[in-house]
Amino acid sequence: MQKKSWFPAVLLASSLVLSLVAGCGSASAPAQTGGQTPPTTPNNESATNSTPSASLKLVHEGQLTFAMSGLLKPLNYKDTNGVLTGFDVEIGNEIAKRIGLKANPVTNPWETILQGLKGGKYDAIIGSMTHTEERAKQVDFTEPYYISGAQIFVAETNSAVTSKDDLKGRIIGVVQASTHKEVAETLTDKEKVKGYPTDIYALQDLVPGRVDAVITDRVVGTSAIKNQGLKIKPIDEVLNKENIAIAVTKDNPELTKKINEAIKAMIEDGTYEQISTKWFGANLLK
Repeated sequence: MQKKSWFPAVLLASSLVLSLVAGCGSASAPAQTGGQTPPTTPNNESATNSTPSASLKLVHEGQLTFAMSGLLKPLNYKDTNGVLTGFDVEIGNEIAKRIGLKANPVTNPWETILQGLKGGKYDAIIGSMTHTEERAKQVDFTEPYYISGAQIFVAETNSAVTSKDDLKGRIIGVVQASTHKEVAETLTDKEKVKGYPTDIYALQDLVPGRVDAVITDRVVGTSAIKNQGLKIKPIDEVLNKENIAIAVTKDNPELTKKINEAIKAMIEDGTYEQISTKWFGANLLK
């Protein structure tokens, strides 16, 4: 995803997320195995536990090995005990369980994560990767498991700005040198666009009214509401919708099918919303 910051990685996250999701390098690096968080599926009959098909191609028999950078809190990161956790991890654990496999989340440097998948180091990438046309030439993608993109945020008490059309002549905060700056300049006067070193600094200026709106990644702002307790709210739809999906090698269509079935079942029985709300306070597919 062409994103920006995270937190407490939010302070670092802006440029990190943008660079992590935007591209991959060429040299390969070893994947690092991480711990697992317990799945959160409620006890219900709609969970799709099943015996995995013999046609599945797996790096380790009986396991779904899925990769991420491990650097994008709260999406995927290592806790104080060094165990991989986060939204991506929990989604991957739930998918593995529904397919009938043991979850095996691992980390790999983002710049070589696609090469690692194509080289057979893991079965899938569940690491907040945007489905792009260029990447789809190399790997297959599942249906999206969350939606991201540039989003406008305002203070909770702001009733004057309800859509992007209300931003003309108003002060908009963005991260310096980000693509959001270009978007902001199309919505207000160029001199009204205020640059910040990180997203969180910009978002914190909303409530005291130092800026009228902030444009940042949807997940960054949503996370700030949930985890930082900022009294802000999103308005309008995302400005550039990004489908975040799971990558699988092109020679493993059966696995892609199984993952899609698991995602669909999670959405239908409410498990997806439960996990999304736990980490972000909102359903990231809506």
